[in-house]
Amino acid sequence: MKLVERAIVLICQSVMWIATSVIFVILCTNTVLRYATGSSLQWAAELPELLFPWLVMAGVVLGAAHGSHITTSFLVETLPAPVRRVIALVGWLLVAALYAVLSRATWQMLEIVADEKSPILQVPGSVTYGCVMGGMTMLAMLALLSAWQVWQGGAAPAPAAALPVADETPEVRAA
Repeated sequence: MKLVERAIVLICQSVMWIATSVIFVILCTNTVLRYATGSSLQWAAELPELLFPWLVMAGVVLGAAHGSHITTSFLVETLPAPVRRVIALVGWLLVAALYAVLSRATWQMLEIVADEKSPILQVPGSVTYGCVMGGMTMLAMLALLSAWQVWQGGAAPAPAAALPVADETPEVRAA
C-alpha cells in the first residue's frame, strides 16, 4: 500500500518540479526578451496557463497525501475511539466514491473539450481536463488507502489532546 502512495507522491512531485521549472524559464526568458529587444515570445503567456492547472492539481494531491488539508474534527473528537473509527472508514469510502464519480464525469467530458484548442499552440482542452481527471483518480486512490488503513486498525482520528504539537521534540514531550 505504501508503494502506491509513494508512486503518487513521486508523480506529483515530478509534475510540480517540471511545471514550475518550465513556467519559471519561460517567464524569465520572456521578461529578458521584452526588456532587451522590446518583443516577446507569442506563446510565452499561453504555456504557463496550460501548465498551471497541472501544478495546482499536483499540489492538491500532495496535500492530501501528506494530510495537510484543513479539517474540522472537533465534534468527532468527542466520540469514543470505536465510533471515530467507523466514521473515519465511512468518510474515507464516501470521499473515494465522490472522487471516482468526479473522475468518471471528467473522463466523459474529455471528448467534448478536445475540440477546444489553445489559440497559439493549438493544445486541446482535453489536456487540462486530463490533469483534473488524473488528480481526482489519485485522490480517490489515496482515500481508499486511508480507508484501508482505518479498516486494518490504523489511524482513527485521535482527540486533539493526544496529538503532539508540531514543533515538540520527543525530549520536550517527555519533560
